[in-house]
Order: sequence, then C-alpha cells, then structure tokens
Amino acid sequence: MRERLGLTMMSLLMGGTAAFHPAAARAQDAAAPIELEQIDIQGQRTDGTDGYVARSSTAGTKTDTPLIEVPQSISVVTRDQMEARAVQSVGQALDYTAGVLSQPFGTDPRFDSPIIRGFSADNSMYLNGLKLMREAGTPAIDPYGLERIDVVRGPASVLYGQGNPGGLLDFISKRPTFTTFGEVQAEAGSFDRYTGRFDIGGVLPDNADIAYRFTGVARDGGTQTDHVDDNRLFFAPALTWQPSTDTSLTVLANIQYDQSGTPVGLPVQYTVDADGGLRLPRSLFLGDPDYDNSNRTFGSVGYEFKHRFNETWEFRQNARYAVLDWDYNSLYYSALSTTDPLVAERGSSDNSEDQQTFNLDSQLLGKFDTGAFSHEVLIGVDYRRYSESNSTAFGTASPINILFPIYNQPVGGTPWYTADVDGTIAQTGIYAQDQIRLQNWLLTVGLRHDWANTDSTSLTNFGDTEQDQDDSAFTGRVGLTYLFDNGIAPYFNYSTSFEPVIGNMPTQLGGGAFQPMEGEQVEVGVKYQPVGWNGFFTLAAYDLTQSNVLSSQLIDGVSYETQLGEIRVRGFEFTAVAGLADGLNLIANYTYMNAEITEGEYAGNRPANVPENMANLWLDYTIPSGQLAGFGFGGGVRFVGDRYALDDNSIFLSSNTLFDAAIHYEKGPFKAQLNVNNIADETYVAGCGFFGCFYGDGRTVIGTLSYKW
Repeated sequence: MRERLGLTMMSLLMGGTAAFHPAAARAQDAAAPIELEQIDIQGQRTDGTDGYVARSSTAGTKTDTPLIEVPQSISVVTRDQMEARAVQSVGQALDYTAGVLSQPFGTDPRFDSPIIRGFSADNSMYLNGLKLMREAGTPAIDPYGLERIDVVRGPASVLYGQGNPGGLLDFISKRPTFTTFGEVQAEAGSFDRYTGRFDIGGVLPDNADIAYRFTGVARDGGTQTDHVDDNRLFFAPALTWQPSTDTSLTVLANIQYDQSGTPVGLPVQYTVDADGGLRLPRSLFLGDPDYDNSNRTFGSVGYEFKHRFNETWEFRQNARYAVLDWDYNSLYYSALSTTDPLVAERGSSDNSEDQQTFNLDSQLLGKFDTGAFSHEVLIGVDYRRYSESNSTAFGTASPINILFPIYNQPVGGTPWYTADVDGTIAQTGIYAQDQIRLQNWLLTVGLRHDWANTDSTSLTNFGDTEQDQDDSAFTGRVGLTYLFDNGIAPYFNYSTSFEPVIGNMPTQLGGGAFQPMEGEQVEVGVKYQPVGWNGFFTLAAYDLTQSNVLSSQLIDGVSYETQLGEIRVRGFEFTAVAGLADGLNLIANYTYMNAEITEGEYAGNRPANVPENMANLWLDYTIPSGQLAGFGFGGGVRFVGDRYALDDNSIFLSSNTLFDAAIHYEKGPFKAQLNVNNIADETYVAGCGFFGCFYGDGRTVIGTLSYKW
C-alpha cells in the first residue's frame, strides 16, 4: 500500500505540474481583460481576508457581513494561519481558537471531534454552509482543500436548524478565482509521513467566463501509535461560470479515500494514574495489525448559484449530494484482567456504513430602506435528508499482554451483539432575518421554524426497535450592536437552539417520545477593528444552558433514560488576531468556562472534557527587506487546563502546556518550511472514555517544500 500511495503522490506532483502549467499560461492570456479581473476580486475575496485577519463571514448571518457587525462571537482560521502552522487535520487547525477544545481525545485519523463552549461539535460541522451528517464513520475534512474555517460560538439554530448550543464549524472550500495560479508541495514528517499536494487554477482557454480549480492530496504515513496509519487520496475539482456581475454558478466536488487506523485506548492505571509507576508508551498498540482495518470513501458534488434581479433583490441557492461508504474492523481495550494486571481484555468491533445526504438551501436577499431605517432581509427555506444503512457487530477477542504484545491471536466467533440499522432523518426549515440599521445602531433579528422527522428500524439480537418521531420547534436570535466610528462595537445577543433526541432508545419512561433538547444563551461583548491597521479583537461573556438532556435514573434497581438533565456553561473569551507590523502576525486567545451539570444523575459535577481555563499564543515574523528578506520564524504556546474525562468525574486529567515552533524561507516561487509541534515532547493524556485513555501528540516534525507560479 505504501508503494502504491507513493507512486500516486509522485504522479500528482509531476503530472500536475506538466499537465496544468501550459493550460494555466493560456488561461492567463484569456483572463487579461481588466473587467474580468474586477469580477474575480469582487466574487472571490468577499471574505475580506488579509493574511491572518478575516474581516467578514457568511457563517454568522448567511450574508456577507463584516465580523464586527455580527452580534455573536466568530473566529476565522484563515488559509495563511493553516499554512504557517503546517496543520495536518481540522483538529490541529483549531488549536489556536478561543472556546474550542480542538482534540479532546488526541489525534484520531478517523475523524475530528472538537468541543465548542463545552458541547461536542460532532454533529455541528458544515461544509460550505450545508450540514455534514454522521454516525461513527464521519468524513475527516482535509484542511488543504479549505480556504478557511469559520467557528460560530453559541446557538445557531435560527439559520441552520437542529444543533447543539455550543456552536458550529463551517468549512469553506477553495474556489476558482479567474486568475492563473499553481502550487505543488512535497512534505515529509515524523512517523514516516510523506505527502504530496497540488492546487492549480485559471480560466478556460476558450471561455473567459469559466474558471477552474483542481486541488489534490496524496499521503502515505503513520502516526505516533504503532500500526496506526493515516493514508489519504483527495481530489477536489471546482468550476465557476460567471457570465456577468449579476449571475454566477460554482460547482464544487470532491472525492476522498482514507485508510486510517484506530488508536486503541490504554488502561487508566498505566496512563493517568501512572505517577511513580509503570507508564505505557504512546507507541503501544493493543489492537491487531492483521485484524484492524479501515477503508472509507467520501464523495460529494454540489453547486452555489446566485442571481441578482435588480439593486434590491437577489436569489441564492446552495445544494449538495454526498455519499460515505465505510468498512471498519478493530479491536478495542475493555478492562484489565482480574487475574493478571499486565493483561488487557479486548473486544472486537465490525462496522459497515452506507450513508447518503442531500442538502438544499434556497434564499431571497433584499436590501432596501424604510424611512430612516435600512434593511438587509434574508428569507430562506432549507431541506436536508439523510439516509443510512449500517451494520454493527461486537464480539470477543483474545487478551493481550501490555508489556509484550503478541499479535495475530484469535478473534471470537459468534458476536455477542449485532445490529442492522436502516433509517432516514429529514429536516425542513423556514427562516427570516433582518439586519436593521439606524445611524450607528444595528439590530439583527431572526426567527425560524423547523420540522424534523426520524424514521428508522434497528434489528438486533436483543430485540428490534422502530422509531417514527416528528419534532418541531421555533428558534430565534436577537442582537444589538453599536458601531463607533473608531472601530469599537459593543453588542448584545440572545439566541436559542434545539436538537432532537434520536437513536435506539426513542421513548422515555412511561411511554412517549423524548422531547428535543433545548438551548439558550445570553451573550454580551465588544469587538474592535482598529482604524488604520490590520487587526481584530473580541471580548465576550456568555451564559449558556441546555435542557432536556438525557440522564440515567435508577428506579427499583433498573436504570432508565430520562430527560431530567441540564448543563449550564458560563464563561468569557478574549480573541486577538493582528498584523502588528510588516511581516509580524499574532494570534492570542484566552477562554474561561464555568461548566456544571445542574440537573440529572451527576448534578453538581463538571461535564466531561470541559476545562475551566484554556489559552494560546502564536507569533510569526518574516523579514520584509534586506539581505535576509523572506526568512522568517514563529512560535506558539498552547495551554489546556485541568478537566475530568467523564461526567461522573471519576478520572481527573491534568493540565498541559505545549510549545510549537516554525522556521521558513521564501525566495521567488520557492518556499521551504520546518514546523515542530510539542517541542518538549510532553507526555499527557488528552482524554479517556469507557474504552481506555488516549495520549495527545508527542513531538512531531514536518518539513515542507513548495513551488508556486
């Protein structure tokens, strides 16, 4: 497999340069007219990004609104930020973001599972504004295919429908730009990690109204855990047709194939509780390389259409069809042997998932005045349908010695649990939003109504379950901002969310379907966009609550699921991103979260994986002129405070402080870069669950060579 991926990587690099460079030259000639370059600037740089600093986002309002005018906390991880830190995953891209615990279980090449304001974002991830649905086999988005990542903190159901109150992530794909460009990269890193990339775009030679972009990645590599690979093939073609300034159609597609292993959990006794005793190494693999296997294919195709009728009204429509096919076998750690504390008991897990998702979001945008008030009105209807056909089997496996593991041992015969699930989840929502201006005041109000249906059948060897559940809910947001002329903007926000309860236990004690979980948040803050230099700062305080949370209740010795749970998170955040001087860039964040389970089984405890304090700082400097022009270096520090691994607060995870560094040199079209993360090679446990504990990444070194034209 390594040889095949290696040859593919070389083909992408060499073939990409040879095949596309002449076409790029012809496309440059086709794009020469001045008016076409103006179309490109307006259509492709509407985010206002300047290096590390983004000035606008569509994620907060579904309109192209300056960040300072959105009455809610939003962070943007720009393309330049990701390149400066040579990020390998979405989790790493979010390492320097306020309010986000980016990798609560360490690096897992199968998927990313960040936590935003104390709530899991597993089911709150979007690609170009359309939701990514998931079960176990979620797609792992490749950061090289992204232009930016928008992080919306706080409830966002008013625009996006069902979701948790912590916030959401919106991954924005690279798009055609009506300019000729190209880039190829070769990268090598720790654990025999080799990657090739290309990103090429231009204008079609015979049609100056159509621009293209092709982005690709081929990776063959391991991880810090033995026998856990992280191999990938990724290709994303895109086309934009823009016959006039009033009409545009962008088609976005991608295909991704992953062979990603599973880090197996390790006993808490020899990781978290190993002070002064036996500590297991990060490289230890308690699975079986002859049994563990993961093959995942994710593909999607969609479009973004815009047409402006006149100076007042514009129609927009975004759509995507996505498929995911995942075959997965693994062994997992279950407990230490009761007869030998150096032997780990294991089980087997076999999964097969076939998932399909269709998203459609249609919008009408109007801009007009009524007397002294100016309005930007958004009216929309969106529809989402997700279907799945999944099979799962859990069985037994031979135990393994944690000091002298012997692989290729027998895996049990008849599984003790099997399940076949077929079902659909559909949601239809209508929403309206108005951004009302009066001099320096900006009032943002929105209201949405959703209808959600879950229809599924689960066939298990313990019995069958059918779920046919309909939920509906109103959600809303009201925010008020005052825009001072000096760039200071205080704001207030109240917003709500809802999240239906779905799964294999659809009814509560006494009968009846579970009610949707509900969230609400009050947020106050101030944003500052300096006049005359490149920077953006936010200070926010919030009070966030989710009710109707599932909780276990013991009745007559039997445990039942009830909706008596409630979680409350109060906190504040400071974010800063700036170009302090020519060549000097800054990212700084501080997060405080006072989180508590206020009702339910573990009332009074702190929710799992929610630290009270987090902070990070990154500085990067490139010498702008002189004999050393183009030479630069950077460094950062990341702090994650103490937290508990489980809601019962039985496992305490100590804080960790990690240091990163980068050195780079750019001359003409060439750039060489070296990044080192966790310089001190600190050993720390990132998270624990019912299947053991997982280390965070140790020291990793990544070298990158790039050529651009």
